[in-house]
Amino acid sequence: MNMRKTLTILFTLCLLGLPLTAWSQLDRTSITSFTQQNQQQQVPLSLEEAFPYYVSELSPGKYRINWVLAQGHYLYRHAFQFSLLQTEGGDSLSVNYELPDGVQKTDQFFGQIEAYYNLLSIDLNLTTVPGPEAGLMIQYQGCAEWGFCYPPQRSIFKLLP
Repeated sequence: MNMRKTLTILFTLCLLGLPLTAWSQLDRTSITSFTQQNQQQQVPLSLEEAFPYYVSELSPGKYRINWVLAQGHYLYRHAFQFSLLQTEGGDSLSVNYELPDGVQKTDQFFGQIEAYYNLLSIDLNLTTVPGPEAGLMIQYQGCAEWGFCYPPQRSIFKLLP
């Protein structure tokens, strides 16, 4: 055990009000096991690393959004929503889209769900011509298999005239 770990444990014992003689009675295997568990704890990827996506224009009024999900991450089918905002803060207009079939699974947060892994493409059809300030509102949510769930996401992709 290195000096830093030893000092951390001694400091913790002092905070707990345990006499230093308790140090000799501690099970060193338990301390080592606790330290190893903390070192193996997963750290969530950034949103951009976990669920990167890009938008491409297929033809006027038709767009495709492609996600390339990080290994061990998935997106919820039920969390997708798309809308057109003609102006920032303005009313949202409907966008036609169809989701492909996903994978049925039992999720620790939502129970029985449909999820997407690896690659996902969604085609969007605008119901009206976008104005010069228009943007696509993209909403989604996903999780890491090891138990971290990202909060629902909302981003605006500016459409260029």
